[in-house]
Amino acid sequence: MANDINVNELILDIRRILGNGLTRRFIKMIGKPLDIVKILSIYAGLEDPSSAKERVLSEMISYILSKSADKFGFDESVLKERLKDPYMRRGIANILLGIAYYGITRPQRLYSPFMVVWDFTKRCNLSCLHCYANASYLPPPDELNLEERLSVLSQLDEAGVAAISFSGGEPLIVPDFWEVARRAAQAGMYISIATNGTLIKPEVARRLKEIGVRYVEVSLDSPNPESHDSFRGIRGAWERSVEGIKNAKSAGMDVGIAMTITKKNYREVADMIKLAKELGVDRFIAFNFIPTGRGKDIVEYDLSPKERMEVLELLYSELSNGFQAFSTSPIYAIVSLKHVDKGGKLTPTHFAELAIPEEYMSMGFALAEFLGGCGAGRIYCSVEHNGDIQPCVFMPIVVGNVLRDGFLKVWQENELLNKLRDRDYSGYACSTCGYRYICGGCRARALAYYNDPLGPDPSCEFNEKLWDELRAISISH
Repeated sequence: MANDINVNELILDIRRILGNGLTRRFIKMIGKPLDIVKILSIYAGLEDPSSAKERVLSEMISYILSKSADKFGFDESVLKERLKDPYMRRGIANILLGIAYYGITRPQRLYSPFMVVWDFTKRCNLSCLHCYANASYLPPPDELNLEERLSVLSQLDEAGVAAISFSGGEPLIVPDFWEVARRAAQAGMYISIATNGTLIKPEVARRLKEIGVRYVEVSLDSPNPESHDSFRGIRGAWERSVEGIKNAKSAGMDVGIAMTITKKNYREVADMIKLAKELGVDRFIAFNFIPTGRGKDIVEYDLSPKERMEVLELLYSELSNGFQAFSTSPIYAIVSLKHVDKGGKLTPTHFAELAIPEEYMSMGFALAEFLGGCGAGRIYCSVEHNGDIQPCVFMPIVVGNVLRDGFLKVWQENELLNKLRDRDYSGYACSTCGYRYICGGCRARALAYYNDPLGPDPSCEFNEKLWDELRAISISH
């Protein structure tokens, strides 16, 4: 395992290059996120500077990124190639501004969220037992119209958000989705959609590809059609979802299968991954079951800490063998750390895998602490059907409204969001844990079980006594 000296040396190097006062003042001087995106575009060779100021700024950015590339041990030409993707330019701009305004922190504070999960609608054609949104077929009276949705998109664009994941409900039900998603893709954001897949006919899949959707994530809760249909509330849903997966792959998009893991299906994960491989999907994501929304009525389906670890170990074995298998449980990062000494892959967050060369393993541990596990209110947030902002789709706490309060103002100034970013805050239940920067516990589960977003996560193996107490209370009632 990498020792603390290597990690600390790396952190000091990062602070010297990016976190020093001169660099931070320079980055602020460039301006807002889209201004930095323009300078990065010049740096990547995609366009020429239009003024002497832009030429000087691009040269200074080139110097900073060149020094950073050298310290992180990667080829600068690779960085320039990746910056040709507008999504990457937005992401780098966000990191640079986060460092400029907040310095180097663990986990790293960002200027704006990398990703917004936009619960575009509360309408849905299914009736799932675990639905966090309490979705139904009829739209609620406060759902935004097209003009309002475009206003929300404009604010997300100006804030420098790098990715939008359209979710719901079922976003494909709403005609406005096509125009909003098209404009978001044109702005350079990475566009994905979380869907039940039942509406993805061949022509729908082609249209998704045409407007710039890059990733389709389809919910499938069992390799067994009858079990899936029972959980989703509609007969024939499994078959239509699988057809949607096939159609999305045929259209040339990256596709993932999302499986909400409960006591009813956790022993089917291996068979589900087998099905995923047969369907040719690009990744498999095991979603933490969160007892919120309609999920409150099936809280007894939740996994114990031991059962969850069993699933995470299975996922990691698949990841180690080359299949992209992830979990929304931040504990997944800890699982990967336990295997690094054996030559395993390091997963610095629960949603991304990095194969760190041995000579840079210390960088991997430091990176894990900077990325920081649970991203609620820190790496991402949700925008609801009516413009409300929440730390996470599974955390029904309204911290503001995009149209009423302004997206960036809420992101940067809200008290709860700022507490979620401070893993050393005394009121944070995980503040004394050695893994607090790498994991931090699932904040949605803390809210669901203790009505406290900063409370303990009962799914953690270190909190097994808490889980036993919760089970005892449940049985007694």
